[in-house]
Amino acid sequence: MSSDSSHQQQWQRRSTAAVWHPCTQMARTEQVPPLPMARGEGPWLFDHDGHRYFDATSSWWVNLFGHSDEGVRSAIERQLRTLPHVMLAGCTHEPAVRLAERLSARTGGALGHVFYASDGASAVEIALKQSAHHWRLRGQTSKTRFACLQGSYHGETLGALSVTDVAVFRDAYDPWLLKPHVLPTPDARLNNEAAALEAMSALFEREADQLAALILEPLVQGAAGMVMHTPEFLKCTRELCTQHGVHLIADEIAVGCGRTGTFFAWEQVIKAAPSSAHGWPDFLLLSKGISGGTLPLALVMSTDEVYRTFWSEDVTRGFLHSHSYTGNALACAAANAVLDRFDAGQLKANEQQAQWLGQAFARFAQHPHVCHLRQRGTILAFDVKHGGPRFAERFHLAARRHELLIRPIGSTVYLMPPYVLDEALCAFLADAVERTLNAVLDEVHEPHGGDVRVA
Repeated sequence: MSSDSSHQQQWQRRSTAAVWHPCTQMARTEQVPPLPMARGEGPWLFDHDGHRYFDATSSWWVNLFGHSDEGVRSAIERQLRTLPHVMLAGCTHEPAVRLAERLSARTGGALGHVFYASDGASAVEIALKQSAHHWRLRGQTSKTRFACLQGSYHGETLGALSVTDVAVFRDAYDPWLLKPHVLPTPDARLNNEAAALEAMSALFEREADQLAALILEPLVQGAAGMVMHTPEFLKCTRELCTQHGVHLIADEIAVGCGRTGTFFAWEQVIKAAPSSAHGWPDFLLLSKGISGGTLPLALVMSTDEVYRTFWSEDVTRGFLHSHSYTGNALACAAANAVLDRFDAGQLKANEQQAQWLGQAFARFAQHPHVCHLRQRGTILAFDVKHGGPRFAERFHLAARRHELLIRPIGSTVYLMPPYVLDEALCAFLADAVERTLNAVLDEVHEPHGGDVRVA
């Protein structure tokens, strides 16, 4: 549906005049103005005219249980009446303590120490700093460099951007960034995991004394276009990092909180190799969904070995990183409500929802302009061949007419919906995506428009 009323246009004009929107070329808003939203309910967002849009990407992957979820909202309201915030330097509070304990328990205590932050990029910065500082305190001052994977995305602050391999984000700031080693990405579409591991092993053989850490997104590289790999690759990566004394940072900011079928994506590595002596990464990062799409929160989980390195009466040996809202009580209360949902069996519901989603989209494998239909948990993606110029933008705009809010990554259409799916909603999503795809392809392949539809 279109949203072109005077009320909508008024908010569009005011927003483009006053708000500098993220990941947006503001000059482009003259042709593609932002879509003003008035409220959210469940998986739906509503504009000021009452038109609804299914939030197919959970508003940048944060909204786990739909908009205005009663459980998360109530937890925030209860906390607001008692203690909205207190600084975590020299003080503490129940929501932050409980959250750290509960998350540690989900790793069997392997990652027993939680450092709080506000957003994903900040969590990446913290992990990079903790890793390099750890090695420095241990006298291994040469271990100052990092490694990441091709196409990786870990945030856009200068430190996080240093291990982000997406040119459109990185290139303008390259003179100010650290220079990482960029390793080949394991990609199930290319069947190249063995080659990627060989390249990693060769790098570690040459450069381990210079490397502080390797950072990666377990199982799914999000901004790279939902590039997927196996738990076996991660098990071998863990073994190589242990063998060569390189920290492993698992960035689960996008893929944690149940997205891949387990609460932590890394649990699938543990299940694949339960007798392995290596196990969990040295650092595990969460943000996005951990507060259920309500309040900014991120965290870094680390091992006791890392934590104890900083344990000293000497304040200069401490990890002196902070921000004013570290461990905000409201955000931690929301995160505890999220964990309550998982304790009550959310993963079982996710398993059923993933099955419905896969069944609804199975027919796309036969579409002549679709390739590499893939799924991990409730993350589903496919690549579009010959979609034409500005495919992602055109698809996004066309989808609005079919009650769908979705943002492709290049030529990759993906869904990461909230955990409120039923069989009927999955069918709706597949039909809406199909109609959108056919409309966009018709613009490019008009003489043969009738030939591109799913049978």
